Amino acid sequence: MQKLTVNGIQMAFERWGTAGVGRAPIVLLHGFPLSHVLWRVMMAEMGELDVITPDLRGCGESAVVDGAYSIADMADDVIALLDALMIEKAIIVGHSMGGYVALAIARKYKERIAGLGLVSTQALADTPERKAARYATVDQVAVQGSVLLANSMAPNLSADPQQGTVLWEMILRQPAAGLMGALAAMAERPAATDLLPNFKFPVAIVHGLADALIPVERSREMKALIPQAVLTELADVGHCPMLEAPVETANALKGALL
Repeated sequence: MQKLTVNGIQMAFERWGTAGVGRAPIVLLHGFPLSHVLWRVMMAEMGELDVITPDLRGCGESAVVDGAYSIADMADDVIALLDALMIEKAIIVGHSMGGYVALAIARKYKERIAGLGLVSTQALADTPERKAARYATVDQVAVQGSVLLANSMAPNLSADPQQGTVLWEMILRQPAAGLMGALAAMAERPAATDLLPNFKFPVAIVHGLADALIPVERSREMKALIPQAVLTELADVGHCPMLEAPVETANALKGALL
């Protein structure tokens, strides 16, 4: 695990592989309420590709930030990490909340994107009801800590019961303050549907048909707005295809983005 101070915070990340001369590195952004550990199983399918798996602010081993912040701030962190690593362009892949961050990067830093992967995510903003529910969860986490989300979310993150314990333990290791910050950031994020028709780079969309958190229709809607996007739908796979179907997920991303 490496750590660098970027954008005023300490950001933790792992870097895998050495190949890729003349090829943009791949950045894999985890979802909520998880960390870079989410991608480790899939890394066996990425060969010697140059892959970077950071912990977003407040998650994993990256710094917890005082005060409110936004999905756009998380995007700034990722670009600052690329700057520190002297990477001009990268393939950005985001899972769930990481997909929101990837879309925020596409909004503000499209010239830095060599390709975009959207895994189990959506371009819509929260409905008023969903936004209110996120803030209610913020209040609950303030009292009960990360165990609240470990107990409530782990069973819904995967269609494979065998992954439940892995996800429960991953959530339990997340700092409560970071979970609260991420919930508020997601609640306030804008829609990104206006961006999609203007993408000029390759786009891969991956979604499990058994996703209990974000329905596959959200990915189909994104595909309809991005002519060049390649949509891969995975049967019997839930919200975490990189754990449930690592071979198929890696192949979908590599096939569309490399």
